[in-house]
Amino acid sequence: MRVLIVKTTSMGDVVHALPAVTDLHRRCPDAAIDWLVEAPFAAIPALHPAVQQVLPLAWRKWRRSLWRAETRQAIANLRTRLRAQRYDLVIDLQGLVKSMLWGLQARGPLVGYDRHSIRESLATLGYRRTAAVAREIHAVERCRRLVAAHLGYPPPADAPDFGIVAPTGPWQAPQPSAALIPCASRPEKLWPEAHWVALGRRLRDAGLAPVLIWGSEDEHRRAQRIAADCDGVVPPFLSVADTAAVLGQARQIVGLDTGFTHLGAAFGAPTIGIYCDHEPGLAGVTGPGPVASFGGRQIVPALSDVMAQLDRHLHD
Repeated sequence: MRVLIVKTTSMGDVVHALPAVTDLHRRCPDAAIDWLVEAPFAAIPALHPAVQQVLPLAWRKWRRSLWRAETRQAIANLRTRLRAQRYDLVIDLQGLVKSMLWGLQARGPLVGYDRHSIRESLATLGYRRTAAVAREIHAVERCRRLVAAHLGYPPPADAPDFGIVAPTGPWQAPQPSAALIPCASRPEKLWPEAHWVALGRRLRDAGLAPVLIWGSEDEHRRAQRIAADCDGVVPPFLSVADTAAVLGQARQIVGLDTGFTHLGAAFGAPTIGIYCDHEPGLAGVTGPGPVASFGGRQIVPALSDVMAQLDRHLHD
């Protein structure tokens, strides 16, 4: 059996789909599993040993230059790769019109959520078969149940297994370390810098080196300011794979509602998620280790609450 997973974006959503691949591999150990994903996040499914081939998609880049010959050629090259083999099943875990359209480029029956379960109901028009999955459950479980429904095995009742192995990266954090992720894609998601400094100092007192994760120039400056006030460490610019290596070594992770926080939790480190612009309920931090999520839409978590949770993790 050959299966193509379509889960393209965002980073946190890609992480949430990993346990579904673990389930599939356990039920069908001989299955060849490929994954279609946005290029910036391609390193994440590549961490799962059951994924044989990662097919990078650059739609976010391509849509801005569809008239260029090089863009059209890149799209044609990806379509050729998608059609190079026959898939027994193409599973759209994204549930969007764009993911449906890309899934149709592969040779094989495309399946997904039914119109009551999906984010964009128009996408169901491209599916050969659909399945009902409750919308009121965590994103990880939605992915697991959709794959189970289309592969014909019972919905998994065990804890999700992300199945990933931390890579080795070129930059080594001081050990033992903790990862702080104070940067996010939107300013509404940010938490006060003074709070991060307080957490960093507490981690230092506990013997952990605070490592500040960043990805853009603005985030770099923010990380440097925080690190300067808590004796933290700011790494050089790291790729997603190299950041995964740092997260895989961390003894504790505290991060905003961002993909790296979810990735760190998937490795099993105690993780605290801070949500300042989104309800964590259906996309809260989850993983095999101790996890907790604080905040919500227009609710800025109190430093005292986060610090108390951090102390519980440090003393366990």
